[in-house]
Amino acid sequence: MPDLRIQQPGDDAALRGWRHVHNVIISTHPLSLDEVRDRAARNHLEVAYLGDVLVGCSTVRPPADDTLTATVIARVLPPHRGRGFGEELYARGLHRARQLDAKVIETVVLSSNDDGLRFALKHGFVESERYLLPGDTVPWIDLRLS
Repeated sequence: MPDLRIQQPGDDAALRGWRHVHNVIISTHPLSLDEVRDRAARNHLEVAYLGDVLVGCSTVRPPADDTLTATVIARVLPPHRGRGFGEELYARGLHRARQLDAKVIETVVLSSNDDGLRFALKHGFVESERYLLPGDTVPWIDLRLS
């Protein structure tokens, strides 16, 4: 994909970019920079740029138990959707999850994110659960790759 640059956030500026994408798409659960730093220590995060323009981010939560389940999340800012950036982020995340020996792949989408839900379903994910986190009013949807 020409001009698309995807990298792990190596400094606070890149972590702020990851945070910005997350907070735009998951506006009901904004994260602080310290929370993003914590996630970067536990998960594999990437940030995507088209030239110097921030377009998206991704998260791979590695398998944490004997279920060998990893979570792969790709997020693309609304003005940049439909151009293949989500495909590239998702493919990289899936590859990373498999490198971590994941046998089961899940994702999670905020139910108000119609584009994200459509993307997940198109890529073979099947809804497994809907739930509200404490204080939330918009349900989350857990999906599993079938």
